[in-house]
Amino acid sequence: MMAAPIQPSLALTIGLVAFIAWRMASRVRRMVGRQHLSRLRPWIAVVFLPLLVLMLSLVAFVKPAAAVALLAGCGIGIALGIWGLRLTRFEAMPEGLFYTPNPYLGVALSVLLIARLGWRFAQLYAIGAPVSVSPADYVRSPLTLLIFGMLAGYYATYAAGLLRWKGKTEAGRPPPVEA
Repeated sequence: MMAAPIQPSLALTIGLVAFIAWRMASRVRRMVGRQHLSRLRPWIAVVFLPLLVLMLSLVAFVKPAAAVALLAGCGIGIALGIWGLRLTRFEAMPEGLFYTPNPYLGVALSVLLIARLGWRFAQLYAIGAPVSVSPADYVRSPLTLLIFGMLAGYYATYAAGLLRWKGKTEAGRPPPVEA
């Protein structure tokens, strides 16, 4: 007797969950311990996260509570980013620029997002979402947008702070000696 083939939607869901778990694990790993300052990663966060917030705000303004939640989340995230920068240890070494972020702040925000995504996943698949609920309704959820705004505000602010520190540090550093 042959086993029943896996349905495409189930395979896609399993693949998506595995991908999200892998990305979240790598994000949490980056929040713990000394990090080498990347040339590209802070710029990606500074440019694309505000653009993503702007795009989500266009969808969110259909529901005033969702728009307020997104903006409030961004404000909270900016404040957390400033606080996180104050708790960060910066090091300019001959090998390059390094920083050690506060592990609790970044991990707490990542866990909050993971918990919210898990809850949404449970609503969609385990509990069974009502047929009248569209995927756009999940994007317009005030709680989801609050959490996303916090993350976007935090990471964009933190990345901007890293770039600011890099600029100040490199301005005071003598040019490298060429052999």
